[in-house]
Amino acid sequence: MSAAALSWFKSSYSGSEGGDCVEVAAHPAAVHVRDSKLGEASPVFTVSPAAWGAFVGATG
Repeated sequence: MSAAALSWFKSSYSGSEGGDCVEVAAHPAAVHVRDSKLGEASPVFTVSPAAWGAFVGATG
């Protein structure tokens, strides 16, 4: 599936002033992550749903 065909949403932790902004597109087989500042031109990082769940569930 191409990155353009995915439904992207901006992280609730990303502010409207710029800076560190992340967009995520979930698919049953994978979770795709990109830099929202670059939009469609951004490289896409893809992980399994299990890996994404471990990442967002981690406390730091």
